[in-house]
Amino acid sequence: MPDVNQLPNGNLIVDQDIDDTDHDPRHQKRIKLMQALFSYSFNQDEDLPTDELETYQKIVSLLSEIDPEIAKFAPERPLSEINRVDLAILRLVVYESKHTKVPTKVIINEAVELAKEFGTESSPRFVNGVLGQMLT
Repeated sequence: MPDVNQLPNGNLIVDQDIDDTDHDPRHQKRIKLMQALFSYSFNQDEDLPTDELETYQKIVSLLSEIDPEIAKFAPERPLSEINRVDLAILRLVVYESKHTKVPTKVIINEAVELAKEFGTESSPRFVNGVLGQMLT
């Protein structure tokens, strides 16, 4: 719901920074996959719909390829020291960049949005930096 403010003259100002990704089914699917990958890092399983479960299983099966790539582009932080939310986002996005036809710019933007929504204060900058080096 937009933030609505009223000016002294009675006119309304509507906050234009409304994020349309909240209602995008692709964004919602990415959230579920990121959360499942986050749970995976704690050896827990998530209940996912069939299409998301298939993607999740593919990502997990490719972690032996995905994780070294992340480590290569984030050398200042070993994988064990990367925030688990950030790691889940990076794993999802690296998979998506190699196995879908989604444009790189869209993938990076989605990753930063997920980091803003679920990560720490430094997550968006970290995720953007790693993906900026890795995907461009």
